[in-house]
Amino acid sequence: MPSFAELGLPERLVAVLAEQGFTAPFPVQAATLPDTLAGRDLLGRGQTGSGKTLAFGLALLARLAGDRARPKAPLGLVLVPTRELATQVVDVLAPLAAAVDLRVSAVVGGLSMNRQITELRRGVDLLVATPGRLADHLQQGTCDLSEVAVTALDEADRMADMGFLPQVRAILDRTPADGQRLLFSATLDGEVDTLVRRHLTDPVTRSVAPATASVDTMEHHVLVVDRDDRSQVVAEIAAREGRTILFVRTKHGADRMVRVLRRQGVAAGPLHGGRSQNQRNRALDEFRSGEVPVLVATDVAARGIHIDDVGLVVHVDPPADPKAYLHRAGRTARAGEDGVVVTLATPDQRSEVNQLTTQAGVRPDVAVVRPGHPDLVRVTGSRAPSGEPIPAPRRDQPARTARPKQGGRRRR
Repeated sequence: MPSFAELGLPERLVAVLAEQGFTAPFPVQAATLPDTLAGRDLLGRGQTGSGKTLAFGLALLARLAGDRARPKAPLGLVLVPTRELATQVVDVLAPLAAAVDLRVSAVVGGLSMNRQITELRRGVDLLVATPGRLADHLQQGTCDLSEVAVTALDEADRMADMGFLPQVRAILDRTPADGQRLLFSATLDGEVDTLVRRHLTDPVTRSVAPATASVDTMEHHVLVVDRDDRSQVVAEIAAREGRTILFVRTKHGADRMVRVLRRQGVAAGPLHGGRSQNQRNRALDEFRSGEVPVLVATDVAARGIHIDDVGLVVHVDPPADPKAYLHRAGRTARAGEDGVVVTLATPDQRSEVNQLTTQAGVRPDVAVVRPGHPDLVRVTGSRAPSGEPIPAPRRDQPARTARPKQGGRRRR
């Protein structure tokens, strides 16, 4: 495996990487950087947690560091499907960008448009954006992409699933046609293939992992539980030590589960698309710090969120398809860490879950459990919750709406 210096990264980037403990590239980085640093368009595929953010981020920063024109318009662009992934990319790349005198900023929905306009006017070298909010800025004329030399699209298949590709195509049409494009996706078919054929020029393809679960440090289990026992089994799993992510199907289901768990003494927080951006950021910060060790999430958290030491991921509601299974599972066992993935299934769901795991390339261990069962404890580290209710944070309680006085008008 070549070193970062041997791959051609600037010395200042190599030094900062070393300070952060990155002394050797991950396979996806070693496989892609020679081509991306040479200016080639690239299609990349690597399993979640494999180091894709640095793979395209280092290429962007290394190429932009040599551009001393320094216009206020962005020189590099990263498009991602969700606000959380945008925040993650900025957090990873900002210290590296500072080392080569580049400025990184994000434009995402849910945050102040005016504040983003001010930041753009001040000058941004590398812009990280979600398609919807960037399209808003382009429509209002508050962002100029005419100087973009390199564009990276991360989780392109997820953007297709979310219906963003028309906006992505319109955004790419606003960047120089001769610019470099890097596209990372778990799958390269359907709408993603159309995007590739339209916007990439003679791309090289680098795939360092199959689209199935192949992480050696990840255990997979299916725990079969009666529907009447399911709620108590979830509570005992959530009461374990360590960080745990519980995936559910709907945002209402996430909120309801958090309320139930907190009543039983488990510090849990919700993460889903119905929360404001500030609430979502706060939930991630509290989970990352360990203040709230249980995150109850919908699939909005299944991609792009990297938090160290997530020891257990639980599919409380089985995922919709194998791709969703793999991305949820990828929140644990990241970058060589150990992790356990558990799917809860009622007896009538066993056939569906068996088919799902087979398609995902997973051979899980199967056990039938109930509250307090030895196999439940062995697999998850479950224990009885304390039973001491944890009040909901004041900031999450609904505010009272003042009623207008009789005969008066409601203030607007």
